[in-house]
Amino acid sequence: MAKVQIKRVGVFSCAKIYSITLAAMGLIVGIIYGLIFMVVGGAMMAGGGRDSGAAGASGLVIGLIMMIAIPVFYGIIGFIGGIIGGLVYNVAAGVVGGLELELENMDGTAYAPPAPNFGDQPPYTPGQQQQYPY
Repeated sequence: MAKVQIKRVGVFSCAKIYSITLAAMGLIVGIIYGLIFMVVGGAMMAGGGRDSGAAGASGLVIGLIMMIAIPVFYGIIGFIGGIIGGLVYNVAAGVVGGLELELENMDGTAYAPPAPNFGDQPPYTPGQQQQYPY
């Protein structure tokens, strides 16, 4: 088994992952709360009271807004939390060392990290046209 250590994380990479993850969770929460508001609003509209139509309609509108606003809000909070979390991890990893991972292949053999591949190009000689892979 090979041990590897995560010395640093990309702050914006961490923020993007946090943002997407929390936005997905916010979508679930937003749909649940939105449906609750919509059901209550529909029940108020069906109640038949004097001002129940306006109150029920506002419940429907608030439910729809919640389905959109909560995932956006969670995504923004996740992005900010990801930036803070990435910065804190980088500082902590600089002080006490990074997170250690123990890796093993699925077949039980020891994990060997791949050798770096710098391309199959011959070394540069001055005056020669370079061939780029893109």
